[in-house]
Amino acid sequence: MLASLGTMPELARQLSGLGGCTHPVRLDGHRTEYAVDTTTGEIGRTLHHLDSTALPAGQLLVRCNNRRATRCPACAETYRRGTYHLITAGLRGGKGTSDQVATHPRVFATFTAPGFGPVHNRRSDGRPCRCGARHDENDSTLGTPLDPDRYDYVAAVLWNAHAGHLWRRFSIYLRREIAKRAGLTQRAFRDHARVSFAKVAEYQKRGAVHFHAVIRIDGPEGGDTSPPAWATAELLTDAIQAAATAARVEGPTVDGRAHIFAFGRQLDVRTIRSADFDDGQELTERAVASYIAKYATKGAETATGTLDRPLKFLAELAQARISDHAGRMIRVAWTLGARPELAELRLRAWAHMLGFRGHFSTKSRRYSTTLGALRTARADWRRAQVAAVVEPGPTETTLVLSHWAFAGTGLSRAEAWLAASLEPAPGTEGEPTA
Repeated sequence: MLASLGTMPELARQLSGLGGCTHPVRLDGHRTEYAVDTTTGEIGRTLHHLDSTALPAGQLLVRCNNRRATRCPACAETYRRGTYHLITAGLRGGKGTSDQVATHPRVFATFTAPGFGPVHNRRSDGRPCRCGARHDENDSTLGTPLDPDRYDYVAAVLWNAHAGHLWRRFSIYLRREIAKRAGLTQRAFRDHARVSFAKVAEYQKRGAVHFHAVIRIDGPEGGDTSPPAWATAELLTDAIQAAATAARVEGPTVDGRAHIFAFGRQLDVRTIRSADFDDGQELTERAVASYIAKYATKGAETATGTLDRPLKFLAELAQARISDHAGRMIRVAWTLGARPELAELRLRAWAHMLGFRGHFSTKSRRYSTTLGALRTARADWRRAQVAAVVEPGPTETTLVLSHWAFAGTGLSRAEAWLAASLEPAPGTEGEPTA
């Protein structure tokens, strides 16, 4: 039908501009660019006009930009590449970050969750699991409790809900511990050094959140300034271990039981550019950035299966393809979410995330560039490739007036069929990986 209407080439061009996005946002409206005389302020000729009704799809289609690979693989890949560049810039410079950061003390740290009960696992010493079996790495029972009825599901859900707060508490303690080792007060520390970091959250198979982080010591003004001579990777490692051990967050009291949350005992801190990563291979900037970016597009579905969106009703679980363990965690989160004293945790809204409500990837302000800056750079590049035929004169500037209204999401069956056969237009699939 599309071919008979003569819109196939135009529609194909519009769809290819989505870069493979399968759930675009549909907008109704218009956008007009006018030339404005910079000497008189007078609005003059129309440089360009776009009306959604004149587009082949009948609406403006905008990428969904969802970071989850289970929702939109193309947008998730763009997000992964953006995260890769963000992490890499903070390790070796570029994207507006000084190359000097490559000489600063840097470590890669993993912070795990505490235990909530014995689970099926693969022992590093080759011995069988406590259940007596030697599990394959793809065994679906890995991470599930040996005795579900005795597993502390309440603490597991509340841990996820407080994990972000615990990280913030750790970051405060870390600055204190570094200052202590440098013989400085906390106030004086700010005049000598700054701690920068970028982290990503990951779900373990048991459904508990843990964090991977790049942590760096800079000079007082950030990556552009050299850190003091006392700032070493060894000092940073020691301070991280002390801060992670000391950090505590008080949780709620549930059924007469008080909860206090801390990181698990398995804290792993490794110096970047050392041979203590992946069976003796050197821990390089590229390896760290790739490792962290891999988790940027994942959510709780790593532990739950296919559930990647909020629940409106608990009965929806019956249609979800999830494990019994994940189902129990979601039900516990839903039940706890009904308690008035836990309302601020919004556990029902975040039940599909097993209680975790923090951002999956975060960074300190001076670590490197931002994902927003990378998106802007991509948009500027695309606009430069499709420059307006009519350009403003030397004494003119441009006034843009637009109005857009949300009209829905997704593609029609015909559009989806056509989009699946297209190659993304150059520049729409995100920045090339360096």
